[in-house]
Amino acid sequence: MSDELRDLPLRERKKLRTRRALAETALQLFTERGYDTTTLDDLCDAVEVSKRTFFRNYRSKEDVALAADSDLWSAYLEYVATLDLDGPLLELLRVALDTTLGAMDPDWDRRFLATRELSDGVPALQAHGLGYCQDTTQTIVETVTARSGVGVDEVRLRLTVEIFVAAWHTASLHWTAQGGRGGRDGLMKLVEETFAMIPDALTCSA
Repeated sequence: MSDELRDLPLRERKKLRTRRALAETALQLFTERGYDTTTLDDLCDAVEVSKRTFFRNYRSKEDVALAADSDLWSAYLEYVATLDLDGPLLELLRVALDTTLGAMDPDWDRRFLATRELSDGVPALQAHGLGYCQDTTQTIVETVTARSGVGVDEVRLRLTVEIFVAAWHTASLHWTAQGGRGGRDGLMKLVEETFAMIPDALTCSA
């Protein structure tokens, strides 16, 4: 049993196991059978849970398919909400991402890569992912604003968060295109390298 599960009460351990089983089985079924041809009934039957249990864990078929993304950003937002935001914001957000990536479960990068590969061929997942990204970006802005106190320049803050999100997307897409080369370490290295390119990118000529 992982340390994460061991530290939780029994009820919470069961809920987490069910949530993980739904996400893992969904990814497997969607990849093997196709996203559109696999129903929620198929998923619930495979995991041996009711639809009511499914909807206690995920809001939709798209949500469970993109669980690896939401796992990362839920953990990230929880971590950022605990930080003392003192210093250059872009660097603080990057370091928080590095810390969050390093703390994800050992199998997360495999699931994330499989999720990205699945999404590439499913327009519904691409659209859902864009909406989720917008919601997450807004939540980061709101979290940082709340922790920065009065006098924060809202336009500059939002621009910084948008640059942060764009750098993450650039690095993660590059990693996916490489077939996940280097695993978690490879992804984290690409993230670091991409953020280091931002100053040059801002003065890039066509």
